[in-house]
Amino acid sequence: MKRRIINFFLAVLALTLTAGLLLNQGKSDEGLLTPERIFSSREFVSERFGPARWLPDGRSYTVVEKSKEVEGGMDIVRVDAKTGERRVLVSASSLLDPGKSGPLRIDDYSWSADGNLLLVYTNSRRVWRLNTRGDYWVFDRTSGRLKKLGVNFEPSSLMFAKISPVARKVAYVFRNNIYVEDIDGSTVEQLTRDGSDNIINGTSDWVYEEEFSLRDGFRWSPDGRRIAFWRFDTSSIKDFYLINNTDSLYPRLIPIKYPKVGTLNADCKIGLVEVESGRVEFIKLPGDPRKDYYLPRMDWAGNSEIIFQHLNRLQNKNQVMIYDLAGAKLKTIFTDEDAAWVEVMDDFVWIDRGRSLLWLSERDGWRHVYLVDRDGKPARQITRGQFDVVDIAGVDEKGGWLYYIASPDDATRRYLYRINFRTALAGRAQPQRVTPGGLVGTNTYDLAPGCGYAFHTHSRLDVPPAISLVSLPEHRVVRPLAKNEALKAKVERLNRRTVEFFKVDIGEAVLDGWCLKPPDFQESKRYPVIVYVYGEPAAQTVVDRWGGNNYLWHLLLAQKGYVVISIDNRGTPAPRGREWRKCVYRKVGIIAPVDQAKAVKSLLEKRPWLDEKRVGVWGWSGGGQMTLNAMFKFPDLYRTGIAVAFVSDQLLYDTIYQERYMGLPEDNPEGYREGSPIHFAGNLKGNLLIIHGTGDDNVHYQSFERLVNELIARNKLFSMMAYPNRSHGISEGENTTLHLYRTMLAFWLKNL
Repeated sequence: MKRRIINFFLAVLALTLTAGLLLNQGKSDEGLLTPERIFSSREFVSERFGPARWLPDGRSYTVVEKSKEVEGGMDIVRVDAKTGERRVLVSASSLLDPGKSGPLRIDDYSWSADGNLLLVYTNSRRVWRLNTRGDYWVFDRTSGRLKKLGVNFEPSSLMFAKISPVARKVAYVFRNNIYVEDIDGSTVEQLTRDGSDNIINGTSDWVYEEEFSLRDGFRWSPDGRRIAFWRFDTSSIKDFYLINNTDSLYPRLIPIKYPKVGTLNADCKIGLVEVESGRVEFIKLPGDPRKDYYLPRMDWAGNSEIIFQHLNRLQNKNQVMIYDLAGAKLKTIFTDEDAAWVEVMDDFVWIDRGRSLLWLSERDGWRHVYLVDRDGKPARQITRGQFDVVDIAGVDEKGGWLYYIASPDDATRRYLYRINFRTALAGRAQPQRVTPGGLVGTNTYDLAPGCGYAFHTHSRLDVPPAISLVSLPEHRVVRPLAKNEALKAKVERLNRRTVEFFKVDIGEAVLDGWCLKPPDFQESKRYPVIVYVYGEPAAQTVVDRWGGNNYLWHLLLAQKGYVVISIDNRGTPAPRGREWRKCVYRKVGIIAPVDQAKAVKSLLEKRPWLDEKRVGVWGWSGGGQMTLNAMFKFPDLYRTGIAVAFVSDQLLYDTIYQERYMGLPEDNPEGYREGSPIHFAGNLKGNLLIIHGTGDDNVHYQSFERLVNELIARNKLFSMMAYPNRSHGISEGENTTLHLYRTMLAFWLKNL
């Protein structure tokens, strides 16, 4: 009996201890990250606002909101910016799909010029990187009628539908041809007829989409009488074949028109088609577009004039040209040149009733705003000083104010400034910072017409975004739009330290970086370090902006006991002047790894708690290439590396990106060789894991296999992981993202 009582109390004690342990474990688990929490749950999804559209009056906007009356439905609501007064313009009950007996899912929407017609984009499907094909519906607010466009075409097959500026017509692309359809459904007219696998009208080929972000490939004229469009003849480009080995008994070959470095591009033209007659003409330009030039941007500059950017093959000369349809005359109004490369201007920002436009140029050594006159007079500089304008945010033409994004004192952050462009042209104006001093980090703005209001988003690398409506220029918060309080609270409960931003002097330059330490960090201990890299001209990693899953992943590594750092070397697109960005011209993969290694060595010397014998490096895409260059060129510094979706040989990549920064391969053979990690694979000493998707249309699996062959030939042991049919993001298929990050985590824990 006594024994039973003792056993009973022991059992109760055990249950009590177990319950306590489980309770404490539950509290602890809330602060600890796992790959499952980050990549399989929706715990850390940001609160959404929009899609929202400013209305022409600049004092109100429309936004998509969940319907209170129709389950799963969405209302389009008009909001008065000042008062917050709300009015449902189009209810979910008006947007019911009769075929599915349910509400339309609104992926995006747009309004006609008079606000009477609503164009809804739904059932979207991916084309290469983004969802750019789907179904389109038009709702007529006057008649209350909802109509689906292209009813005789297969579902989710229309692209870039746009309402005519003046008529009750909608144009769209279907299977590489442009069509125009009456709103009432009476007629559907095919305007181009040569669209095929090789001929593309109204959208773009692979390389223009990837490197110029050109997807929507046609524009209505202001009077609605014509449509200007891009036409690509890709027959000059060789097919690159992806191989699908998993979905059928025999392999399926997937051809892609992919122009490798130094090969021919597509024959690209700008076409003009009359909507009534269907008559097509093309702008005649000297030279051969397959090997001489690109046409990355185009728009109307009036009812009978087309403005476009004409970029030479080396991409160091960008001519802004206007074509007059009436006289078939072509003139150049502005030329931007550089000894390295020039950037494409994304938008034509007109002022002074279309007589002048704004342009970003680095001609004085910094990226500044210039005024370009239509008559071809020399460009006049608006902003000045030793800082870069990151982007033009908006123009208050009535008040004479230019709003722009910049960060003169810290390249890792972004703020809104304004300057009076009229007095600035005379050299008398000083810029004014609009973003309040307390909003340290990254600030983005969507300004209303007239610049009286803006949707403002503020975040930091380890602080989720908060979106609010602000009035300008005083930057007064009118109302919050998406506070993200739940996400912020969840992130704050994680076991973590604040991210440290630092600078490191390598002699040739002072580099920016960030450091994420373990939550229980102690300076008396020594920690393994993982360097997260990108380092190419396409992106920065050291920006004080919410990092999302990328931040959480690195925090998970910090919780496992690693110090995670990231450094922006010279050649990244930081707002630090032309010389900073373009010193890597013809030397991509050569200067950057040296900068990174010098920075790491300096940190090891100055921070004794970093273990010099346990230094790892990892990156994706260009960062994967940087990882390989780090492991192969500095094998005694980096002991472990993970390279994902990398370019092993720059000769295998596409024309537009690689030639922009490296020149033509026949003119720079040594640069191409020295920048390509495959030629240094024999130096490998440490632990290397290489990862690639076999269906990567961007950086081909070919790059992976060639490196595998080289490592084998050099008798180097390494680890590899291939994901069948996954593209550059390695995200398709059930469980893929989780599996990828679990694989990387296991590799770090085993080898570093």
